[in-house]
Amino acid sequence: MREKLQGAEPDAICPEARISHPTTLRDGVEILDITNYIPFFLSSINNALSRGASAIYRERFGIGITEWRTIAMLAIEPEITAARICEVVNLDKAAASRALATLDEMGLLGSVTSEKDPRKRIWWLNDKGYELHATVIRIALAREDALIKGVDPQDLEAAIRAMRIMMRNVRTI
Repeated sequence: MREKLQGAEPDAICPEARISHPTTLRDGVEILDITNYIPFFLSSINNALSRGASAIYRERFGIGITEWRTIAMLAIEPEITAARICEVVNLDKAAASRALATLDEMGLLGSVTSEKDPRKRIWWLNDKGYELHATVIRIALAREDALIKGVDPQDLEAAIRAMRIMMRNVRTI
């Protein structure tokens, strides 16, 4: 029997109307069916992508996936704090701090102390940082192309819509 989470919408389409089921019975015991359990897929795909990307980026550029996510975020939103990076990219503060320190030591960033809060720094990519971003984004997009190869465009858009909803929902779990 599934437990209802607080704040779950009673009129939601899923999980009540779900077609596939995340569990199966074995010897009368309910167990996960990892062929239908969404967190398994999301975690497995993320782990494989992160591991592969990190290996490529470390070998070619001396950065890992956390540094790349930080670079990408600074390209999307220049002049932001570490807290903002953590909020958007779901990094913990220590990981973001280490990534910023590494990228700063590599000469890829600029920063100033925040006028609003002198304990915080405002970060951005400098020219060298944007050059690295321009190179790595090509690899990241090629890897995304390889990931979605063979997926029907309508299925892909439906998956993106579903993941956006799950991204919103995960904040309440």
